[in-house]
Amino acid sequence: MLRALGIFQRATADQLWRMLRPADRHDRITRDTLNALKESGLVRVETRLESGHQLWVLTEKGHKEARLLLPKSVRISALRKLRLDAKGRPVKDDGYDEHAAAVTSTAAVLTGAGYGTPLSWQTEIAHKLPYGYTQYADLTMRAPDAGVPAMLLEVDRVNEPVDELVDKLRRYHDWFELLAPKTDADKEKAARRQGAAVHDFRLWTRIYPATGREGYVPVAFVFTGKTAAQRESRMQRLEQAARAYFAGTPHRGAGFTSVDYHQAVPVVVTELERITADPAGAAGKVWRRLGRDEWQTLSEALDNPDGEQLYRVELQEARRRQTEREAAHREAQRPVCTRCGNKFTDDRWQETTRSSWPGEWDRLCGPCAKEAADRAEAERVARRQEQEAERAAAEAPAVKPRSRFGIGRRR
Repeated sequence: MLRALGIFQRATADQLWRMLRPADRHDRITRDTLNALKESGLVRVETRLESGHQLWVLTEKGHKEARLLLPKSVRISALRKLRLDAKGRPVKDDGYDEHAAAVTSTAAVLTGAGYGTPLSWQTEIAHKLPYGYTQYADLTMRAPDAGVPAMLLEVDRVNEPVDELVDKLRRYHDWFELLAPKTDADKEKAARRQGAAVHDFRLWTRIYPATGREGYVPVAFVFTGKTAAQRESRMQRLEQAARAYFAGTPHRGAGFTSVDYHQAVPVVVTELERITADPAGAAGKVWRRLGRDEWQTLSEALDNPDGEQLYRVELQEARRRQTEREAAHREAQRPVCTRCGNKFTDDRWQETTRSSWPGEWDRLCGPCAKEAADRAEAERVARRQEQEAERAAAEAPAVKPRSRFGIGRRR
């Protein structure tokens, strides 16, 4: 209780109940705890809101106690000092507005839905820009166990121009693109073609944990107040005007439907009224990713089914199609035997192209070339045998035949 008030400065029993004890059926135990802390001098009631809820804050004693309870990494909010009039009576403080109430309520309903603990939250975190502007986030949430390592939240009561929301998103985008100190700008520029590798050079990765998804730290706009139609109109206008910051870049090439989100800001929207009306609260299908039509859970809305995972599938398919086209082109170039009409095998094709001097039977397939070679060899052997026989006959000595009566004449 003290830690929660140390972070959010002021809260009602209802908000603390939703944040700290969401399993309880009502806020009775929370109110009893606050009253006990009040008796110990750790908390006090600052004022009573128009809704009838008491607004609780830390006393000076409680502020010191909360500082000891909070980790050093969590910034404690400023102490709300008790003001007295000339007669020593407490002066009613009117510094708590509806926006502050909506911010605390947003953190309460998300914590109650399992998105971290009160220690997961910080308020008014500064994001300094080089052109002299500092963008403060209403809330920053870290809930890695719920699949959201980090998220920035802006609470809007439908009481400022949509252009102001677009400017906030633009400034967040500018801040996410700031280079970390001592970064080699040339290497960062080269890494832009390597998807997530570019983030290694950015300042935000030194401050926030990796998101586990493509893109920068997600930004959520929580709308509340006015009518449902006005809130819906506001979400649509924000979607139309801020597309350049959240839409990502479609991958080039025929057959690619995937999107490169690595240098985009994932933006989700919801309504505080929608969250409180849903039985599952912030864990239900009460979030919409700008650029999509359906309402989803926060995890579903932050995922990128058309992002890196789809790109890898489509890239593999594109390479398969390219391989098939190359194979078809090669097959179309494959020589055909002029004798039997069969296509050359790869080995035979390679044999005929290995030498720059065309062979005698290069237009014949392997079997036909072998048959032609065998026939030619047989003919060559036959010719050689014939030639040898003729030469032998020509070289034989002439022998005069003897008469059968030759012996009698010599006598």
